[in-house]
Amino acid sequence: MRRPQLDIQLKTPEQIDKMRAAGLVVAEALRRMREAVAPGVTTADLDAIAESTIREAGAVPSFKGYHGFPASICSSVNEQIVHAIPSPEQALAEGDLISIDCGAVLDGWHGDAAITVGVGEVDPALLRMATVAEDAMWAGIAAAARGAASGKGRLTDISHAVENAVRKGGRYGIVDGYGGHGIGTEMHQDPHVLNHGRPGKGPRLVPGMALAIEPMITMGSPRTVELADGWTVVTRDGSRAAHVEHTMALLPDGVWVLTAPDGGRGRLGDLVTARQPSNAPSA
Repeated sequence: MRRPQLDIQLKTPEQIDKMRAAGLVVAEALRRMREAVAPGVTTADLDAIAESTIREAGAVPSFKGYHGFPASICSSVNEQIVHAIPSPEQALAEGDLISIDCGAVLDGWHGDAAITVGVGEVDPALLRMATVAEDAMWAGIAAAARGAASGKGRLTDISHAVENAVRKGGRYGIVDGYGGHGIGTEMHQDPHVLNHGRPGKGPRLVPGMALAIEPMITMGSPRTVELADGWTVVTRDGSRAAHVEHTMALLPDGVWVLTAPDGGRGRLGDLVTARQPSNAPSA
């Protein structure tokens, strides 16, 4: 059977600049929410912080109204993996682990990122899982940068790098069926970026590509269940999960992590494009 042709949107440097502006709005919203996370804070409180931050910047929440989604963030707590709907009845408790996914559209261009945050005193094993997920995300971004620079990189090089980093980090489940994606004038575009797989497959990694890289891992089984609300995805075995994400763009001289305040330089060093200002703020 012939595989469908992917419709990958390549961006100009000027369009990537616009995506950077949207990415920084997302970064600021996530920064404020990270600072606000504490026992007793509701996921609806965090959603309000996100929406006000995004709108103050002249942007619009990407998630709100997307296929009917009712909020500006996804706030996935403990066994919830992705797409959980914020609620005034859901108060965070000591020891919880929350993944916050946030998107903004500014001047027609999207930014999308996610963080996993511990609430108060958290089991070190859970924090370790969140660190492994973040390390895997950066490994995937680095693989994309190296692949584009060599002219030989393929999409699944990212997937393979994410999987390898997770496997090296410990015995975690890698959630199947959910992953990263192309991003630009729409929040979700081709190609789908799996968090596992063999390298050297799929379209070539070329300048102008913008991708959201987002590992999702669990403390137990990778099998999932979607709840009756039609959005919230949870682990089937009730184990806790972590989800992180950054939007990145490939340019002729490197990668630019558009939702990282420092453009990714702190984690990627010289792989980051020279267009990234040298006086950029730290992550």
